[in-house]
Amino acid sequence: MSDPVKYTKARILLVLGMTLLLPVAIGIQMLRIQVFEGQALRDLWSAQAIDVVPIPSQRGNILDARGRILVSNTVTYSVAIDPLVPNTRPEQISQILDTLSAHTGRPVSEYRRRIQQAPTGSRYIVLDRSVPRSAYVALRELRYRNTILEENYRRRYNYDQLAAHVLGYVNHEIRGQMGLEASYDRILRGRDGEQQVQRDRLGRIRSMVGAPRRQPVEGHTLKTTIDAHIQAIVEEELREGVRRTRSNYGSVIVLDPRTGAVRAMANYPTFNPNILRLEEAPNRRNFAISDMIEPGSTFKLVTAIAAVEQNVVTLNEVFETPENGVRMIHGQAMRDHNPLGTLDFENAIKKSSNIATAEVSMRLPRETFFQYARNLGFGTHTGIDLTHEEAGRMQRPYQWSAVTLPWMSIGYEVQVTPLQMVMAYAAFANNGTLMRPYVVDEVLDEFGNVIQKTRPTAIRRAIRPETIRKLMPAFEGVVTEDGTAQFASIEGITIGGKTGTAQKFIDGRYRNRYRASFIGFYPTDEPRYVVMVLLDEPRTSIFGGFVSGPIFRQITSRIMGLDEHLQREIVDEVQQLPVAHVPMLRGMSAQNAKASLENLRMRFNTEGEGSLVIAQNPEPGAGADRSTRVTLTLGNPVVQVDESVDRVRGEVPELRGMSMRQAMLALTASGFEIQQIGSGTVYAQFPLPGSIYETGREVTIRGRARSMNTLTSATAGGN
Repeated sequence: MSDPVKYTKARILLVLGMTLLLPVAIGIQMLRIQVFEGQALRDLWSAQAIDVVPIPSQRGNILDARGRILVSNTVTYSVAIDPLVPNTRPEQISQILDTLSAHTGRPVSEYRRRIQQAPTGSRYIVLDRSVPRSAYVALRELRYRNTILEENYRRRYNYDQLAAHVLGYVNHEIRGQMGLEASYDRILRGRDGEQQVQRDRLGRIRSMVGAPRRQPVEGHTLKTTIDAHIQAIVEEELREGVRRTRSNYGSVIVLDPRTGAVRAMANYPTFNPNILRLEEAPNRRNFAISDMIEPGSTFKLVTAIAAVEQNVVTLNEVFETPENGVRMIHGQAMRDHNPLGTLDFENAIKKSSNIATAEVSMRLPRETFFQYARNLGFGTHTGIDLTHEEAGRMQRPYQWSAVTLPWMSIGYEVQVTPLQMVMAYAAFANNGTLMRPYVVDEVLDEFGNVIQKTRPTAIRRAIRPETIRKLMPAFEGVVTEDGTAQFASIEGITIGGKTGTAQKFIDGRYRNRYRASFIGFYPTDEPRYVVMVLLDEPRTSIFGGFVSGPIFRQITSRIMGLDEHLQREIVDEVQQLPVAHVPMLRGMSAQNAKASLENLRMRFNTEGEGSLVIAQNPEPGAGADRSTRVTLTLGNPVVQVDESVDRVRGEVPELRGMSMRQAMLALTASGFEIQQIGSGTVYAQFPLPGSIYETGREVTIRGRARSMNTLTSATAGGN
């Protein structure tokens, strides 16, 4: 056989052998995969193809005290597209964009531009993150594989800004960031479920029939102590008050002193948690619990309580304040807002005398004063169930300087939060018991069952009841014509409280910039509300009584319209009240006395003859209704002639209790000259009533300086 033939046969055998070996090799490989390595490869495939996706739980709602839904959840729909899905045609994309545009109102060109600007090879291009449900349904009915439709839950604050600082807000992952949303995040959030799914080689998720699934646990619902009506009133009046006084910002807290339940808490400017990205970050700060301030005169409550309980002062003890209203204490000037002259301690509270308060405080040991402040909750957290609460700052007595005690007694060299101040006055209104403030009243499950109930918690007895009984008239007097908060008073209801004006400490020194505040509680016989109004740097006035008092009055007047208990109480009281009170008429000219009664629409008759009222019936201050008739006894001034000097003397009339105008008319009619000190109601005079005094000489009258029950002893020796 020739060589070419052998060579050809060899090639055929080689090809034939290789052809026979290939199926054998494939068979061996299949045997290895199926038998020896099959299970390991199957496990690897499962690990790569099987995945678990979360099933979001529904976050719990937040309700107000009457069950109104303040915060709930809403479903949002997003639309994306995968342009690389096989068999995707341009007309399909056009139909998708046309459908989307028809339901959202946005132009098709906007959606098409998003596709064109996406990176090359993108398999997930978001067209719209929030579309109406109608758009979601219409796109789903197209049944295009390249359309990706997703459902997402979004937090909905149903009343926009209402109680925003209390409710707080959530982030993009629906996790609480502030307020109740943060402090009760775990309870509200619940627990997400899980669904097992399958992924293809492109990473797309496909559901599997009968795949394991763990159901989510829904979040619990919070029922708060906030009354949405009261909250709305507070926010409206605070907003108008801040704008009217041109303040930087303001805060208001309304609280039930009996339980510590917060009925309203507001700050202005505020924010809308529904559009958080458009709001300024500083407006989200809850100044009511996070702002540490020097409170000013509202802190005098601590001084008054400590001084009375330690028996270092009595309410009728008289203090002589300098004529210029300034006293040097350890080399620093202590000032009153106005020269107040001679006044007792009760009036020192009513008229907010810094000098008298500081004098009383220096009779107390440092440690004693510090302990009273701590007992009222200063320097520690109140324990309210809200995030970002500050504890305030109060130095230990060994850190104090020589001037710390007198200045702290009037609300300086101490930092407190508005909530701490409210709680201190709430303790005073609650017969001395300091309560823990709270916002969440109940936690409810998805069926509305109560699974957690907040019980009012008493922290400690901070004030003796007898101390409150002694001091209550002074704090009631603050909210009268004679006090510093006359613009906070409301006819028909007794209110106690205190004003505050505090200079701000900025960059190492006190500036001519102020915070003005008023804290009031009512009705004083059985307080149901404590309300604090704080304004930062009001432009119209720096005094709390003038700027914060009217806001308090507006809020309180409107709350009274909502509270049935207060309405009944006021109606009963008004029915028992006289129509008017008989004014002081003795010493007035007959003409002026008659004019005063006619202005009050009171009937009267006269007895005797003369130009001066020498007696009256009923007595001044007596209640009078429409049937009351006032009898004026007329006469002439008692005149004595001193023959040795040929001078005429007359009897000085009773002036105390009159208005300044009435007193001046009475003195003019009696032939005396007038020296006026102060304004308002006459509380002191010299000479005393009934004194025989030379006509033509000066009679001194002092207005708004002190209460009537301590005048006689103070004026007996002269003015």
